[in-house]
Amino acid sequence: MSEDPIRLVTIGRILRRRWRLLAVVTVVGALVGYGISVLFPPRYTASVSVLLPGQWEERELLTQAEIATSSSVVDRAAATLGWKGVSGAELRDRVSAKATDGNIIKISGTATTPERAQRLSDRVAQEFVAFAARIAGDGTDSDATTGPEALRKKVAETNRRITDLAEAADPGRTVESVQARTELAKLRTALQEAMKKLDETEGATSRAGMVVMGPAPRPTGEAPPTRTHFVGGGAVLSFLLAVVGHLAAARVDRRPRTEPEIAAALGSTLLGTVDVPGERRAHRPRGGGSRAWIRRLLGVDTRWDMPTPHRSGDEAGRRLRYRRVCARLRDRSPAPRRLLVVVPDGDEIARRAAGQLVAEAESDPVLRVVEVSVSRPMVPDRDTESGALVVLSAGDRTAGELAGIAEACADGGHEVVGFVVAGAVRARPTKSAGHPPENATLALAGRGSATGGSV
Repeated sequence: MSEDPIRLVTIGRILRRRWRLLAVVTVVGALVGYGISVLFPPRYTASVSVLLPGQWEERELLTQAEIATSSSVVDRAAATLGWKGVSGAELRDRVSAKATDGNIIKISGTATTPERAQRLSDRVAQEFVAFAARIAGDGTDSDATTGPEALRKKVAETNRRITDLAEAADPGRTVESVQARTELAKLRTALQEAMKKLDETEGATSRAGMVVMGPAPRPTGEAPPTRTHFVGGGAVLSFLLAVVGHLAAARVDRRPRTEPEIAAALGSTLLGTVDVPGERRAHRPRGGGSRAWIRRLLGVDTRWDMPTPHRSGDEAGRRLRYRRVCARLRDRSPAPRRLLVVVPDGDEIARRAAGQLVAEAESDPVLRVVEVSVSRPMVPDRDTESGALVVLSAGDRTAGELAGIAEACADGGHEVVGFVVAGAVRARPTKSAGHPPENATLALAGRGSATGGSV
């Protein structure tokens, strides 16, 4: 699993075998999101549009949007609103402006109530229009409106006078007349440039006549993120983290799953593989107590990354595998011998396989089953046994745990003659004359006395 790419079938296996845990994690995430939403009061946002008449370039509109949220505008709005405990610096975080199509600046204000949000956006828009008018020099003085027109009339009259003087001068007969015509031409050019600048200034003044396009509508719903967003986000995030955690744990798992890896960890050779009829519950560890009950309730008492048991042949084929393992044991030592069958504690598949192996071996060789703790492995000291046979499930123990079992066997004076890999298969149990009952298998799989050395 650690070297396999992540496929959809892997995600499906997680959802199918860990749905209870994922459901609990999702609910907890939703509750956490709800708790976080309590810390953030609801917020409402109102928007108002300001029209900028005339021709505006895009960069000029962006500049106006920045002016709308500047401290000069927002501080005046804060002073006018007079909200207790709310300063201009705090309002600047609640006000935003952006340029939209059609020379429109959209100003938005966010507050804790719909009424405050509406008042905030309206006041900022009004202060923005007033500030822009002051920058452009817009006023109500009558001289300011009549002055440019009177100046144009004076300039037109002066141009006509210059033309008359140029025509009255002696055209090119004396040096003085040439100089006079040159000076008059320069004066006319200067007047034309002055009028051009006056027209540009007047155009900028007319463009500054911004218009607020009505009051801001009162918001009817909360601004995101709402409480629903917090709850949904917490649930989705928790679910994704749980799935990613399962995938990460499977990716870093280094438990031996193939026969060569198990042989390298035990330092022994494979004698065969056997099948044990059973479903996923065969992988559940034994034990009681509240913690075991909670693990069963959440569905974490079995490993999710174990492959689905495949269908095996009939019972005769399964028993043939056990007989072949016994035959290989006899071939290794023609004389009758006694062997210690070592099973890792908690490996239900291996324990049932060991019991079936004892039943098939009968008295040649004589087998005695002991379960060994993987945390502190100890096996009985050598008595009449002439070796040890390890029976285990693939991918159930780490390489370090298997090496500890092998060292415990060596410390007890037992030579590991080989190992047998047991796997769960799906098959309907059928009773035959030679098949031992279930209670007989359990009786054979008893614990041995822990008198040997420990590792």
